[in-house]
Amino acid sequence: MRILLMGNPNVGKSVVFSRLTGTQVITSNYPGTTVEFTKGTTRLTTGERAEVIDVPGTYSLEPTCKAEEVAVSLLDGLREGDVVVNVVDATHLERNLHLTLELLERGVPLVVALNLWDEARHEGITIDVRRLEALLGVPVVPTVALTGEGMDVLLDKVAKAKVPRARAGGPKRTADERWAEVGRITRAVQAIAHRHHSVRDALEDASMRPVTGLIVAAVVLAVSFGAIRLIGEGLITYVFDPAFERLVRPLVTALDAALRPTGFVHDILIGHPVGGQVDFVESLGLLTTGLYVPIAMVLPYVLAFYVVLSVLEDIGYLPRLAVLLDNLMHILGMHGYAVVPMILGLGCNVPAVLATRVLESRREKFIAATMVSIGVPCMAQSAVIVGLVGPHGISYIAYIYGTLFVLWLSLGLVLNSVVPGQSPPLLIEIPPYRFPYLPGLWKKIWMRVRAFLTDAVPYVLLGVLIVNVLYASGLMNVISSLLTPVVTGLLGLPPDAAVALLMGFLRKDVAVGMLGALGLTARQLAVASVVLTAYFPCAATFVVLLRELGGADMVKAAGIMIVAALGAGTALNLVLSGAVSAGLVLAAVAALVASTYLVRRREGRDASAAGQ
Repeated sequence: MRILLMGNPNVGKSVVFSRLTGTQVITSNYPGTTVEFTKGTTRLTTGERAEVIDVPGTYSLEPTCKAEEVAVSLLDGLREGDVVVNVVDATHLERNLHLTLELLERGVPLVVALNLWDEARHEGITIDVRRLEALLGVPVVPTVALTGEGMDVLLDKVAKAKVPRARAGGPKRTADERWAEVGRITRAVQAIAHRHHSVRDALEDASMRPVTGLIVAAVVLAVSFGAIRLIGEGLITYVFDPAFERLVRPLVTALDAALRPTGFVHDILIGHPVGGQVDFVESLGLLTTGLYVPIAMVLPYVLAFYVVLSVLEDIGYLPRLAVLLDNLMHILGMHGYAVVPMILGLGCNVPAVLATRVLESRREKFIAATMVSIGVPCMAQSAVIVGLVGPHGISYIAYIYGTLFVLWLSLGLVLNSVVPGQSPPLLIEIPPYRFPYLPGLWKKIWMRVRAFLTDAVPYVLLGVLIVNVLYASGLMNVISSLLTPVVTGLLGLPPDAAVALLMGFLRKDVAVGMLGALGLTARQLAVASVVLTAYFPCAATFVVLLRELGGADMVKAAGIMIVAALGAGTALNLVLSGAVSAGLVLAAVAALVASTYLVRRREGRDASAAGQ
């Protein structure tokens, strides 16, 4: 038996899923798409085991986007004995019932979970559940997924669910007819009483207003990244570094002694000694750098990032941030929800590019994916940048991220001016602030961390292996000599830095880590870090970009990345070496942005005149 959880976005469907299922869940892409859905198992009150599928949120069974198409496809695939649980937000009954009526018209076994029942009481909303059951002709169960209230009753109703006789095979109505019936049902079952404004209401209002909202956003982001750094550094200092020193170093040291004198196998597994001993960062062996970088240097920050991100998601802050930044994102060619891929990109660019599917047009997806790949360093890379550049002073870290921000902003302005099309308005549901459901929160964090480990570690090991093979075969010297004019002439880096730039295609965090072995100055580290961030996505992101954008747009994005990276790296090299002033570079960027804007505006006037 399969149970399909269906409902509008932000109705608590995922929390219901977490309540019904255990920790063994599977997240996969629907065949032929990049839309994810989650599966797990539960046990009904009859003792029977059932598969639970968390269907992508949808407002209607007449799909308008890929996620809604997947939801309808899963519904079309119902087998005999399967049941649909329609999760409804009790605080927005009228808006949610439209989907309920569409499901009833399908004639499927249906149970309505009237979720957020406690929120409805707090807001002064009263719903006559028995009357609603009679009007719909299916069981209606009030639930509070956060606390588990009503879950046992829901499972009991699911085990007994049948096709509603009054609705099975009924005629399909128009949307207007459906909305008219929704209005009649809502008036018959719902009553709303006056309720005083609460502290939570005041905080929700403050986080949406232009002035106070920006203050709240600044505080939230500052606290978030402060927490990420505190948690990440704490895990490295007190957990991962001691674990590697006590558990891994003795084994690696013994293997290093057993494989002496150094040779091909030794260099592949252990790497090259630094100062007469094994160095986990600089030795570049599979068992040293290959394990230490992703697990001890990167994983702590990634784990901390996903903890913070999951909390912000579950309390309901991210949609408010999207609305708050909608005007800025429109200037850059996207609507406000593009902030979600940008924030995800600070953790890992792969889920960030996948998240661009929340954007409606191909134009928006292209702009957002390109901007994420160029101007948003992942947490893995940021962790290594802070570790390498931090000892040279906070000013150089500021140069790196300041340059990336200017590049990100100017790139968005230029792309918005030259890429044809318009950005649609932002249509998004704003959920109330809620306390996160902790078991579901930890499950989400674990799934994200597990996905990072399965993606990161193999690529790091592959990258280290390829670099060592290239060194052993002498090909690395040939490649470095070909890139020397660009690397040394424009960027002011030593020829050996070409190796790190090439390595960036496999894993950018490892590539930045390789810079530490080259004895670079603070200026060179800053320039190389900016170029590595912007010039090309890592292999995993490249594959996802190719799948999301297609071959032609991927080639365009790659060209933009190379030009942007070389331009930003050259400009930063000139500024830090004192050859030109930062003001002159900013003026040149402003002139470029202004010229592209004027060209786009002139083309718009010409098109308008031609239409008239």
